[in-house]
Amino acid sequence: MSAALACERAEAPVGGEGRSASRASGLVAEGSEAPDFETVAHSGQRVKLSELRGKNVVLYFYPKDDTPGCTIEAREIRDEWPRFQQANTVVLGVSADDNESHVRFAEKHGLPFLLLPDPDHEIAEAYGVPVRLGVTKRVTFVIDATGRIAKTFDDVNPNGHAAEIMKTVTNL
Repeated sequence: MSAALACERAEAPVGGEGRSASRASGLVAEGSEAPDFETVAHSGQRVKLSELRGKNVVLYFYPKDDTPGCTIEAREIRDEWPRFQQANTVVLGVSADDNESHVRFAEKHGLPFLLLPDPDHEIAEAYGVPVRLGVTKRVTFVIDATGRIAKTFDDVNPNGHAAEIMKTVTNL
């Protein structure tokens, strides 16, 4: 599967929303403590997940910067940004792309949230997110202010995903 094909998925998942995942799928289970990690975002800011306690965190994994589906997903999150801020929520996008690519992607599309590099797939592996041919599957974790996984979306359609994330965040 190429990165471009991974990002072009636009069909609606069964039931209209991303499917909630469990540990049986290999992903970190809802209710579990979110695995900690530390990295440097595209902005140069150091990010350590455990230091974000007290805020909700949307940790979304995506295949590749500036490809069709990934751009749709990022732009929709950007458009919901004021609501995420009002909901005391940090958004972190994660892909295998390096920070140079992330900077170009963020600048081109006016993305106000942090993009994290995961070239060795260490963050993806910690969360059980599948990687195939170097491309990370599109999976989103909503982490509550206590550091626990409140909701996992493992069947993500980029179209409308920001709204379903926002619905989850507002219910925390």
